[in-house]
Amino acid sequence: MKEIKKYDIHLTKLSNKTHEYEFELGNPFFEMFSQELIHGGNLKARVVLKKSELLLHFTFYITGEVRVTCDRSLEEFNLPLDIERVLLVRFGPEDLEMDENVLQIVPETQFINIAQHLYDFIGLAVPMKKLHPRFIEETDEDEEDESEGLLIYTTGTADEEEDDDDVDGPVDPRFEALRKIK
Repeated sequence: MKEIKKYDIHLTKLSNKTHEYEFELGNPFFEMFSQELIHGGNLKARVVLKKSELLLHFTFYITGEVRVTCDRSLEEFNLPLDIERVLLVRFGPEDLEMDENVLQIVPETQFINIAQHLYDFIGLAVPMKKLHPRFIEETDEDEEDESEGLLIYTTGTADEEEDDDDVDGPVDPRFEALRKIK
């Protein structure tokens, strides 16, 4: 519980200008969340807050690496991340989540805790398919090999179609009208 308080930003003390915060996101940070996606990490987060009368504009800059499990070998590896995300917090009559990047809070709110937002931005930056770096080169080669052998569903090229029309005889007028549209 004490660990999560480190990520509180006290709004009542802030004047209407730009403020900067820096956070170290290590294993204790990831242990606060009950999840299996990220096993740990070493990240630095710089949060720039531009406060105005009606809006809090947060820009998150997160760099470092997280420990994840490879989907192919089930081996853990460090995945480098470089994240830049924006969160807008506006003042209104009630607390609402308007959008994934827009929140509404009441003007009397004393502080906002950004720990969950930091974790969410990191989690969204982790790719769906997590591959150990030694498999990345294999994947690139496989994709090149597959692209050569891919079958594209077609009856031929445009040049061949024109040649076929001459051989088969006259074209149905309905198809001729469609060709003009094309």
